[in-house]
Amino acid sequence: MLKGMTSFFNRIVQRYLPDAFLFALILTFIVYILGVLFTDSGPVQMVEHWGTGFWDLLQFAMQMSLIVVTGYILANTPLVKGFLQKLSNLANTPGQAIVLVTIVASIACLINYGFGLIVGALLSLHVAKRIPSVDYRLLIAAAYSGFLLWHGGLSGSIPLTIATDDHFLMDSVGSIPITETLFSGMNLFIVFVLLVTLPLMNWLMNRSSDYTGTLDPEFLNAQTESTKVEDAPKKEEMTPAEKLENSKAVSMIIGLLGLTFIFIHFINNGFDLNINIVNFIMLFLGIILHVNPRRYLNVINDAVKNAGGIIIQFPFYAGIMGMMVASGLSEQMSLWFVNISNEVTFPLFAFISAGIVNFFVPSGGGQWAVQGPIMIGAASDLGVDTAKTAMAVAWGDAWTNMIQPFWALPLLAIAGLKVKDIMGFCMVILIWSFVPIALALLLF
Repeated sequence: MLKGMTSFFNRIVQRYLPDAFLFALILTFIVYILGVLFTDSGPVQMVEHWGTGFWDLLQFAMQMSLIVVTGYILANTPLVKGFLQKLSNLANTPGQAIVLVTIVASIACLINYGFGLIVGALLSLHVAKRIPSVDYRLLIAAAYSGFLLWHGGLSGSIPLTIATDDHFLMDSVGSIPITETLFSGMNLFIVFVLLVTLPLMNWLMNRSSDYTGTLDPEFLNAQTESTKVEDAPKKEEMTPAEKLENSKAVSMIIGLLGLTFIFIHFINNGFDLNINIVNFIMLFLGIILHVNPRRYLNVINDAVKNAGGIIIQFPFYAGIMGMMVASGLSEQMSLWFVNISNEVTFPLFAFISAGIVNFFVPSGGGQWAVQGPIMIGAASDLGVDTAKTAMAVAWGDAWTNMIQPFWALPLLAIAGLKVKDIMGFCMVILIWSFVPIALALLLF
């Protein structure tokens, strides 16, 4: 049964799912038409909403681009490369490779979503190089499946937002500590079940796989081998500029400043592993471990090639979000589910509505800004726990990421695959993961 389901979805996505960039364009057309038909916004107003929101994700696009670039640079250092190779040695068969990557990526995403995406992708490359018979498409899908857990982990934007004292719903719900959200029985149940079953589901898909493709050894070597650097000229033959470029002291001094700031950050903020500090850590560790600026700069030229898809596609998603929010379309979607809910079914419908809205507003924080006031207000009217409601929205946001290319772009860039290569497997994960999440929302 699983083999038939996986084969079916793989055939469908290979035949009908376009490139991730075209997927974003199609979503743009769909939201534009829906806005014209179902909201008070006319054709011209929808264009204005689109254009106004088009650049709202520039900061985030830069952050995600740097995740790819700094992660690639750090992985290209001999020290990190050696560690990933040793970690990949834990797997000796394709099945073990799938399980290893799923577990590591899942745990890493529970710590931090950006960190998890990069770790999963880079470990997959080393595992694939060591076990070339593995289904590489499924291996990368397994790495991405770990991302399903991110909103139930330490970097979950919704639970962390409502735990602060100055969040925008403070007057309605107050500050909700993470003991009631991330460390609630419901959330821990979902996380535990997914941690156990995701590796199993991916392993079962591997057993039923009829993969006959071959990996490009040159691509894997390019992504996993340390960049070959020409020997620096003799010191007495260097120009002053060349001496600076090859100076270990320059890298060590700036690296020390970076490490000092990282230390201060964690002293002042506790275990606050946000996307900026993750990038900061990878950036300065890369500078130190590449020894001198010239070696670091040589690797950058290869690293930036992986960020092209993010740079061009994220503005289109920002435009989609602009149309969804400004036209009121996202509010209408949320209210429809609220209107058919009661005190028992409301958390489940909140979860499903968040999953649908996530297609068009693929940002946890942005989605909460749109749905939070509606869902919290409805929860209060129905007598439903607000912390549970918030986590229902959080899991809905994470759930449909499995079939939304937005978050897969950094991982796919490093892996050298297209979205259609992994989405058939991710569809199976989407269907399965609905079961434990829905059960938890109904029973806890």
